[in-house]
Amino acid sequence: MRSSPGTHAWLVVIALTSLVIALSPAAVDTYLLHRNSSNLHQLAHHPVRALLASAFWIENPAAVLLYAVLFEVLHAPVERWLGTLKWFVVVAVGHVAATLVSQQVVLAAIRLHDVPLSMAHVVDIGVSYGLAASAGVLTYRLARPWRPFYLVAAVVFFAVPLVTDRTYTDLGHAVSLAVGLACRPLTRGKPVAPHRPPGAH
Repeated sequence: MRSSPGTHAWLVVIALTSLVIALSPAAVDTYLLHRNSSNLHQLAHHPVRALLASAFWIENPAAVLLYAVLFEVLHAPVERWLGTLKWFVVVAVGHVAATLVSQQVVLAAIRLHDVPLSMAHVVDIGVSYGLAASAGVLTYRLARPWRPFYLVAAVVFFAVPLVTDRTYTDLGHAVSLAVGLACRPLTRGKPVAPHRPPGAH
């Protein structure tokens, strides 16, 4: 935990906000989720709060254990490898870029009357954009021959929902993954995981 303090501090905050949601009456948790959302309405009136707060809440408190596993698998290795500051840059840029791009597409769809105006008020929170960014930059931690396989798997994982479901969240995930992949300059000088041939010790 000392080697990835940002990851675990973030996870603690998510656990606390999830506990608040789990213990709150339905009306209260609905209010909290909307108030801390990064939807068009909140971005227009409270842009900084919307972008920041939305990264510390999840809609389903029961999913906090799943996110704990994902944080250990994705965020923690990247933070240990790049250092806390560079890891934070990757995650923050991925989260902000994914949010702004996806919500800009929502705005365009509203103006074209493709979706109802109520889409400006939907709950848009969660930590998955940051996870996608870490998944992207983690590509460069792997040595060949594993790197190409991991890259293909990551792209397929995020591209299939984008093509089949075509939700704005799926678009955000794809954008965030691309941000992580574009952060290769931050990995220069960092060692990759050693490749050990079969049978090597």
